[in-house]
Amino acid sequence: MTAAPAPRFVDDRLAHWAEANPDGECLTYLGRTWSWAEWHDRVRRNAGGLQALGIGRGDVVAFLDRNHPACVETTLAAGSLGAANAIINWRLAGDEVDYAVNDSGARVLVVGAELAPLVERLRDRLPRVERVLVVTPDGGDGDEYEAWLAASTPVGRGSEVDPDDPCLVMYSSGTTGHPKGVLLSHTNMVEHTLNAHDGWEFEPGDKNMVSMPLFHVGGSSYILFGLHDGVPSVMTRDPDGPSLAAAILAGANRTFLVPAVLAQVLQAGPEAVALFGRLKTYTYGAAPMPLPLLRAAMEAWPDTEFIQVYGLTEVAGVATHLMPEAHRDAAHPERLQSAGQPIPGVEVRVVDPASLEDVPAGEHGEIWLRTRQLMRGFLGKPEETARVVTEDGWFRTGDIGRVDEGGFVFIEDRLKDMIISGGENIYSPEIERVLAEHPAVMEVAVIGVPDDRWGEVVKAVVALKPGAAATSEELIAHCREHLGHFKCPRSVDVLEALPRNPTGKILKRELRAPYWQGHDRAVV
Repeated sequence: MTAAPAPRFVDDRLAHWAEANPDGECLTYLGRTWSWAEWHDRVRRNAGGLQALGIGRGDVVAFLDRNHPACVETTLAAGSLGAANAIINWRLAGDEVDYAVNDSGARVLVVGAELAPLVERLRDRLPRVERVLVVTPDGGDGDEYEAWLAASTPVGRGSEVDPDDPCLVMYSSGTTGHPKGVLLSHTNMVEHTLNAHDGWEFEPGDKNMVSMPLFHVGGSSYILFGLHDGVPSVMTRDPDGPSLAAAILAGANRTFLVPAVLAQVLQAGPEAVALFGRLKTYTYGAAPMPLPLLRAAMEAWPDTEFIQVYGLTEVAGVATHLMPEAHRDAAHPERLQSAGQPIPGVEVRVVDPASLEDVPAGEHGEIWLRTRQLMRGFLGKPEETARVVTEDGWFRTGDIGRVDEGGFVFIEDRLKDMIISGGENIYSPEIERVLAEHPAVMEVAVIGVPDDRWGEVVKAVVALKPGAAATSEELIAHCREHLGHFKCPRSVDVLEALPRNPTGKILKRELRAPYWQGHDRAVV
């Protein structure tokens, strides 16, 4: 097979495989399968259709739906015109959709049929949107997007398009204030594909399962792995149990998912556990993995290679990874709690957030990153960009952590989430790790709540396993067996489930809010 040239644009490898392996399987979705040549033709027709609508370099289109190949087609097509695809979280409420579409400046909006009524209600609030295209899950009769695609004339990449042009606008999760549009260029995405691919390769017969939401950088960056290597991908519309099982039965054996999915599988019974044992690689990230859950998964699937990734939307996805051999390194079991080592092309510093000086090895500070994966900036927010990107190109993550003697990065907390009690800096993951080891605890979040004497004190919020029982006193006593008393929760709340955002992250701000009402400041 023809050697693939080094890519510069996000659609380079699709074009290569369309020529080198035109009839090979490229992508499967809800029973439809396209070859490399067929999918490349769809992307080129999408580009032609956008160009006919006046979309060119510097413009933005938007996509609003659950996972759908049309989203990736639009990203690749818009990028080839020098435009960007703003992928909107389909779970957002109307006002949030209104904000994101208007903030992006999108002139064309592709929307899923089930969300079309929402867009219709908002239509008079989207003055910059010139054309709305409705896409159905199955592409059947009446699919406006499919008809538009079929009627469009294919076009190639514009000669003026530059690798540093943005091709994606990814919105932050918005846990504080309005979300910010992160501008990611071709260079950012290509560098990420090359760098995060380090340490593992697809093999003949492999298939890539794409189930992370495409509105999340984990979804939109991960699908590029299969495109890069010329490996077939199976995309699920949702990351639910039946969809994931169907993808595995269709041959998918490499995937990236959040830890919460892993927990659901392990609780689903022996048949589900056996089915997921077919996975060669289970990459996880976007939320912390409780150690008991990870240990249970590694025991259940001894032949599966586990990879943890830590990253941010602002660096196009992955910045560090904990590789399979480190997961099962008996000499360093403590590194299971780490986020692994920097991937190629990523530099890491640990900086005192007050003095902005590097801290000694092993001490806590803010994690800073420098890489060609770093975003072009926040859309329309140069001052916000300047707050987090230094003049010499370092990105301030806002995450507190340390680096051990082996170069393994430990993420301890969010800088803004750090609890300061009586002058002591307390890092909630340390407490969460201990509580997660209690046999009754399913999930846990530790927050700071106001206290007249100490400023803040530690509170734990837990959800218990089905059928399990534990009192607040028991859980606090468990902490005191493993931690200094000043770190232990003063109180514990028990909920049925902890609130999470669509990417699986626990919403600590939502848990804190009732306690900080009426105070001059809030821990957010």
